[in-house]
Amino acid sequence: MLSNKRIQELELVMEFEKVEGCFKEVSSWIENVGRKRLKETINLDDSLEMLLQTQKQFREFDLIASEYCRRGQEALKKMDRWEDFSSVDVHSYRVKLQTYKDQLEEFCTQLDENRHRICETVRLYEFFDKVRQGICCVDD
Repeated sequence: MLSNKRIQELELVMEFEKVEGCFKEVSSWIENVGRKRLKETINLDDSLEMLLQTQKQFREFDLIASEYCRRGQEALKKMDRWEDFSSVDVHSYRVKLQTYKDQLEEFCTQLDENRHRICETVRLYEFFDKVRQGICCVDD
């Protein structure tokens, strides 16, 4: 039984090393591209026209970022079985896996929040623009 468990742990380590390439690629993209692009959308412009342009640019970025999130989540799914193993030999891999998972979850959450914030801000600006146009028409 112990031998079987050890063999399973070794198989998981080999599987982790195969999947780790994907983790590293996703992690590198998040750190070098994703986070920087999210920071660019923190301060939204004051005009509806500029805000719509920001939204368009964000949508293009969002497509790529969502694909990286999806790939990272698929890779994490392949490693779900790690939670059943607690030996010292597997510990360092579990720590790496948790680090990747935390980074991915944080980035995906920030992406969702920015998507929602930009969308709501555009809707609000469009509403105020319609109200302003309505007031201007009444004054004429």
